[in-house]
Amino acid sequence: MTLQQLRYLIAVAEKGSITEAAKSLFISQPSLSNAIREVEQSIGFRIFNRHRTGVTLTAKGVDFLGHAHQVVWQMDALESKYGDSQETRQRFCVSTQHYTFTANAFVELVKDRGTGDNTIVC
Repeated sequence: MTLQQLRYLIAVAEKGSITEAAKSLFISQPSLSNAIREVEQSIGFRIFNRHRTGVTLTAKGVDFLGHAHQVVWQMDALESKYGDSQETRQRFCVSTQHYTFTANAFVELVKDRGTGDNTIVC
């Protein structure tokens, strides 16, 4: 289980919908569903009850999400306090299907804008 997966679970719980959470996270709904399923399989119980109208937390899911919030909060606090505060990094990420036109557009963007020493391209 990763920190990113915990962030995904928190977003789903807050939105009450996998579809709405996926939109707000800018990822596909199937990718988000797979991430949830992976976590549920690794811990051995369901976090969410799935319904036509959205999702609700199971009893164990409520407890699990409470701990997930603490972990994410602690990581954010560590990064804030001990992260590289001397320089500000820009982060630019693109997630897309592998189509030639998107790859070409991304390459042109990087050529046009360039990447500075403080830029992370993923």
